[in-house]
Amino acid sequence: MLTIPGCSSGFCDGVTRRSFLQIGGLAFGGLSLTDILRAESQQPAGGSHKSIIMIVLPGGPPHLDMFDMKPEAPAEIRGEFKPISTNVAGIQITELMPRTAAMMDRFAIVRSLYGARNDHNVHLCLTGWETHPTQGDSPAFGVYPRDGWPSIGAVLSKVQGSARTTMPPFLSLAPKNAESMTRAPLSQPGFLGIGHAGFEPNRRTQSVEVYRSDIQDKALGDRQEELADFVLRDISIDRLNDRKQLHASLDRFRRDLDAKSRVAGLDAVQQQAFSLLSSNQLVAALDWQQEELDLRKAFGISDSAVPVKGGAELVKQFIVARRLVEAGARCVTLAFSQWPLERESRGGFNWDWHSDNFAKARLNLPMLDVGLSTLVLDLEQRGMLDDVSIVVWGEFGRTPRINASAGRDHWPHAASVLLSGGGMQTGQVVGATDPHGGEPTDRPVQYREVFATLYHQLGLDPHQLVLDHPEGRPYDLLDGAKPISELI
Repeated sequence: MLTIPGCSSGFCDGVTRRSFLQIGGLAFGGLSLTDILRAESQQPAGGSHKSIIMIVLPGGPPHLDMFDMKPEAPAEIRGEFKPISTNVAGIQITELMPRTAAMMDRFAIVRSLYGARNDHNVHLCLTGWETHPTQGDSPAFGVYPRDGWPSIGAVLSKVQGSARTTMPPFLSLAPKNAESMTRAPLSQPGFLGIGHAGFEPNRRTQSVEVYRSDIQDKALGDRQEELADFVLRDISIDRLNDRKQLHASLDRFRRDLDAKSRVAGLDAVQQQAFSLLSSNQLVAALDWQQEELDLRKAFGISDSAVPVKGGAELVKQFIVARRLVEAGARCVTLAFSQWPLERESRGGFNWDWHSDNFAKARLNLPMLDVGLSTLVLDLEQRGMLDDVSIVVWGEFGRTPRINASAGRDHWPHAASVLLSGGGMQTGQVVGATDPHGGEPTDRPVQYREVFATLYHQLGLDPHQLVLDHPEGRPYDLLDGAKPISELI
């Protein structure tokens, strides 16, 4: 992580010279900044690279109201929405996503996803594995390596490293307190270790107790948050709209390094590392306001300087994700819903719609439709779509039968996943469920098969993804799963 707080004199918050040395050794794909700087002159600038943008819908999105509609089913199954035709003959999706429907030739739907558990934990979406240690309210389950399975971004960090020396290979755009709903951190490195954890410019971390459902509001408010990964004089990604303050912060930090000799005693290469940390390159990639106003509006980003509770604030992550992969990131993960992403009992929003499923879908799905369709078109117009794989899913599906509160409950037996880009064969549907959307009936697809497909499209042999645990035992990350043949 990177934290560069400001203070009036001396080292901030008791930070020692050793701590600064540790910051100077920040790992980007297993390399320290010193190693990166020494290798930089040998690496060609620019060039395309394969990458992933993973869009997680935490809480469990309703597959029957999105991509696997059942218009012939009874009313208590089919729900309130009508399917609409897409630009691919024979494929229909929800009426609430017309922009996505109009470009279905750039998407593929897998309707027969199986292998989930009744477990609010996006760990499955990040790693492909249903087994995991205790994470928030999600209890330990099954057999897993010590320290858990690595997320796909951590694997890319380990196996491929940085695509460009000034950009971490793996970033998470999780907002503050996201783990309250996601349980698993989107940046989790598993047994690969903290050197391959996702760089997190947004989220502020708290004790795991904060993410338990039984914690009281007062206790929640009393918890001391740790600083976000990327802080410069109290500037983080959510305040990048104040460009003047941001640049002033960077200038002050650079002056402090020179005037107060805070890194005195470090060799020249380590001091270059600090210059890299205080450079504008990563900050620039995070600054969505550098985009043209028309593109920002196309993404559904409001002109308002004040976020509206329940509004489309988190749609900014779509444009930031594109900017990050363009700048050299290999994997960007984000969690999307209405803003703020948090448990409903705490005034937040997510996809766990046990009540008012259809009212909430009318608010959430149009936001997803705009952000997702614009992201795909933006990548296509920049000539990047064939290199960037996009995956959209949640930790399980929802019940076919609508409950008494007009909601759908947890349903781990079937779900859908939407894929785009990455050179995949799009414009098709893979698999099918029964007439009520309850069980896969044709071409069942397990989560690790989706991961095998993503790795294949990144140029990695899924059969060779066997990594050694620090204790020496090798682990097959895919357990023999093969890519989805229809998509490659």
